[in-house]
Amino acid sequence: MTPMQLDPSWSARGVTVADVAAQIPSGARVFVHGAAATPIPVVDALAARADLEGVRLYHLHTAGTASFVAREVAGRLRSVSFFVGPHVREAVADGRGDFMPVFLSDIPNLFTSRAIPLDVAVVQLSPPDRHGFCSLGTSVDAARAAVDSARIVLAEINDRMPRTHGNSVVPLSHVHAFVRTDRPLPAMPPAPSTEVEARIGELVAELVEDGATLQAGIGAIPDAVLARLGNHHDLGVHTEMFSDGLIPLIEAGVVTNRCKAVHPGRSVTSFVTGSARLYDFVDSNPTIEFHGCDRTNDTALIRKNDKVTAINSALEIDLSGQVCADSIGHAIFSGIGGQMDFLRGAALSRGGKPIIALPSTAAAGKVSRIAAQLKPGAGVVTTRGHVHWVVTEYGARNLHGLTLRERGEALISIAHPDARAELRRALVELRHYAMA
Repeated sequence: MTPMQLDPSWSARGVTVADVAAQIPSGARVFVHGAAATPIPVVDALAARADLEGVRLYHLHTAGTASFVAREVAGRLRSVSFFVGPHVREAVADGRGDFMPVFLSDIPNLFTSRAIPLDVAVVQLSPPDRHGFCSLGTSVDAARAAVDSARIVLAEINDRMPRTHGNSVVPLSHVHAFVRTDRPLPAMPPAPSTEVEARIGELVAELVEDGATLQAGIGAIPDAVLARLGNHHDLGVHTEMFSDGLIPLIEAGVVTNRCKAVHPGRSVTSFVTGSARLYDFVDSNPTIEFHGCDRTNDTALIRKNDKVTAINSALEIDLSGQVCADSIGHAIFSGIGGQMDFLRGAALSRGGKPIIALPSTAAAGKVSRIAAQLKPGAGVVTTRGHVHWVVTEYGARNLHGLTLRERGEALISIAHPDARAELRRALVELRHYAMA
């Protein structure tokens, strides 16, 4: 059989980045691909246009550029973040950008239902294969729904974008205009663990059973946990984010995905972010499947796997078990993300363990992250009715099935020792009982 060959002249259809950005009209609602897949050249070209007004850019966390939230583009471009990354925190705090609180699993439906009627999707794609299909590469998440819903699809086609498996295909014929590039993806290699993070990683790793299906969120603590799972067996992966820490577990045969009911034999994710090694690892790797976050984060699917162990972090937790993970008081720090999707899915999974892991203090040890009450304006990402395991460097406690008083006592026992006396006094006052 003669193999199909894509006409090599496809590249000739490419235009300049300015010509791609010129396709976006004033007043447009635009989705911008995120994380390592941020189409940086197109975003920068869009920010450079002085003839625009009233363009709304919807996105998750982005990487590599902050041009679209610069002060000089205010009034022309307005960022609307579903998850606030470092590049846009200042703009959101100053009122030049907006934050929309929403579960990660619900974002695709905002586009497909036309609750947010997208005019344009701006994405970064791999070059087309011999059949004429590009790939959404490192981030399928909400980009799948955006590409399927927008009237116009614009792209940066990057020779270095990995081709990923799963529901990541975009026909080149569906792209209205593109610029071809050859540039490395923004890399975010994992940092070494601190002593506190390493201890938390050890405690959480002790909770992970053989045959468990893992979800590990973003940050140093999930990375520290993964680094301590080398002696486990037959682990599976069904997560929203795939990180560098999973590579050695897969290569060593610790992750087999053998025990999963959903996509057995495959590690499932919505996006990857990390080092250049990670991007090379997922490139054309049939054992890693990428799906939209309405699938990866679907509680009804998550619960079908046994022993789902969801590992997420937090900024603050009060003595009743309310978890704040998206803000410091009123100041938005990140977003709801998929924490609740996976914590609830793990709770409903047979043998599942929903885990919140956090250092006991912040601000160089000056502030207790376990507090009598959350800061005014703090967002409750995980309610006290949903919280189960809480882990700090001082221990692990399961709050599920405990009264408010018992919860307070359990949390105080894993708070920093310097904070415990004040927390006990607060608990006595809040719960009206005599201090032992």
